[in-house]
Amino acid sequence: MSYCLVVAEKPSVGAAYAKVLGATNRQDGYWEGNGYLVSWCVGHLVELAPPNVYDAKYVKWSIADLPILPEKWQYLVSTSTKKQFGILQKVMNRPDVDSIVCATDAGREGELIFRLVYQQAGCKKPFSRLWLSSMEENAIREGFAHLKPSTEYDALYNAALCRERADWMVGINASRLFSCLYGQPLAVGRVMTPVLAMTVVREAAIAAFVPEKFYTVALTLADGGSASSKRFAQKMDAERLLSKCRKEERVTVQKMKRKEKYESPPPLYDLTALQRDANRLLGFTAQQTLDYAQSLYEKRLITYPRTDSRFLTEDMAASIPGLVTDTGKVFAVEKPLPIHVRQVINGSKVTDHHALLPTKSMANADLAALPVGERNVLRLIAARLLCAVGEPHRYAETTLTTECAGEEFTANGKVVLSEGWKAMERKMLGELLGKQKEQATLPDVQEQSQCSIVVAELKEGQTTPPKHFTEDTLLHAMETASADSMPEGVERQGIGTPATRAATIEKLVQKGFLERKGNKKTKVLLPTDKGKALVTVMPEEIQSPEMTADWETKLLRIEHSEMEPETFMTEIKEMISSLVTTTETVKGANALMKNKIIGVCPNCGANVVEREKGWFCENRECRFVLWKDNAFFKRLGKRLDSHVADKLLRDGRVRLKDCKSAKGKTYNAAVLLSTEPDGRSKFSLEFEGGC
Repeated sequence: MSYCLVVAEKPSVGAAYAKVLGATNRQDGYWEGNGYLVSWCVGHLVELAPPNVYDAKYVKWSIADLPILPEKWQYLVSTSTKKQFGILQKVMNRPDVDSIVCATDAGREGELIFRLVYQQAGCKKPFSRLWLSSMEENAIREGFAHLKPSTEYDALYNAALCRERADWMVGINASRLFSCLYGQPLAVGRVMTPVLAMTVVREAAIAAFVPEKFYTVALTLADGGSASSKRFAQKMDAERLLSKCRKEERVTVQKMKRKEKYESPPPLYDLTALQRDANRLLGFTAQQTLDYAQSLYEKRLITYPRTDSRFLTEDMAASIPGLVTDTGKVFAVEKPLPIHVRQVINGSKVTDHHALLPTKSMANADLAALPVGERNVLRLIAARLLCAVGEPHRYAETTLTTECAGEEFTANGKVVLSEGWKAMERKMLGELLGKQKEQATLPDVQEQSQCSIVVAELKEGQTTPPKHFTEDTLLHAMETASADSMPEGVERQGIGTPATRAATIEKLVQKGFLERKGNKKTKVLLPTDKGKALVTVMPEEIQSPEMTADWETKLLRIEHSEMEPETFMTEIKEMISSLVTTTETVKGANALMKNKIIGVCPNCGANVVEREKGWFCENRECRFVLWKDNAFFKRLGKRLDSHVADKLLRDGRVRLKDCKSAKGKTYNAAVLLSTEPDGRSKFSLEFEGGC
């Protein structure tokens, strides 16, 4: 008997495929049955080898050894995933396996994950591609019935390979270059650094902002309306007008302009739009939203989340009314729903995957059993579908222009004519939207008529600085980066992709370049001193959003077979070589780049400074370090943070409450710091009560 091997990206997805295919016999690392073997990767099983694999001299970081530009790329299997790779290698090369299906996630990264495993395993057997946008059983069956030739995705693989290798070259060379120039470890990334630079530029603009006061005269009219003058920079000018208005006691209506307008329903979600709304309305980070969405996808409740499309293809039109009706029922929308399907259909704007949708499986699922985060994200996606096929929101906007004391006063009003899709949004999202500011309703007056002034008063205001970045606004900035500077007709890709933007933000936070500040729901992203210092010393080409956006556009062209991969890689190599040969230290930057001193080394007496992974002795001959990821503290159910490190270095001990024993019992104890003969840190416990 011969078998077809199906390779999924995750065990949970593999189990879903196995169930549909009838492979019900569980083995070690795969499912078997009905002519199928179903196995899986665990993320990136195969990764690019570090520099020292190419040459042992690269263990030490030296500018003299740069640039590092491999001619023949080498890959390694990570230690943590070696077992699963071994299983995949074995089943791929089994004599009774005569065909393979690449069933990893349908995108650039999924394609790369499979192909690297396939190549590293030395497999030469033919393979097909499963391309899904939904994990529903019907969709899986349909996908396996219409497998695609692997050759259709060669260009996608080339783009993924170029992205991976270019990022490796920039990261390795730039990180080593700047670390050597400034004498400390500095992490530099092609996407990461421009994003950090945007936050630094924004904070500089806020810091440099000087608020300017302005003054207006506000008139309350006898018929219930109100009007305001232009802004005055000088208070005395506004006061002069105020005095005149009080003397005249009435205004003359110059113009009454009424215009009916409408607000079209919003398009469906792509991943970035979902992440933005989830941050704005729910306070979720981009990564949290992606994790919730991925889990919902694997539970068959939504379609593929890592999409950059906000529309559906023409062949989906017939199924949408039923999906809308089912979604409405799930969320207790009782009245008949308007369903304008054509509003969400545009095949020309669909790339690898269509827009995010809830699935029909949602109708039979126990939504109450979902974690709260998943349930809220699902509600957002469902609400967006119901809104997107709805009626326009219609309103009348009125502008009233009056004259008093030779100056023009204006008032704006708005009357809702038809709630349209906004009524559905309010029903679905309710309190999440908060209170909406209502515009005043203006009286119906005739031109050239006069109206008495009830109250005339002076109002003072001031200009406001730009706002700090939130996750919502930073995602938008990443999405639209360089749009203004790129020529017309160029596809604008921004910085990163919908699938990678969340990880970029998280990486910046983890490395200590950005920090989140604020309350639970509304947090801003601020560059740390370390982040500001890094951007200060980065040359323009590394921190430029334009360069990164240009890369994304070129990778997309490779994906569409419009650009040769070799051309792109040559450009990258030339850019890196130029960076290495032309970059010099920024004058005065060393002061900025100094690490924070937190105490004195108990072994040699030198300063102890904070770095990314811990607190290190500045004496390079000394081996003293307090690791942030500390096994001793983990065993106590605690973490070694800056407060604990400070106490240990200052007092040699720190008292900890509610430590956990191996049996789960809690106790209080003091951790004592000492050093081994070779200078390494050593910890011991002193129990309260002397026991």
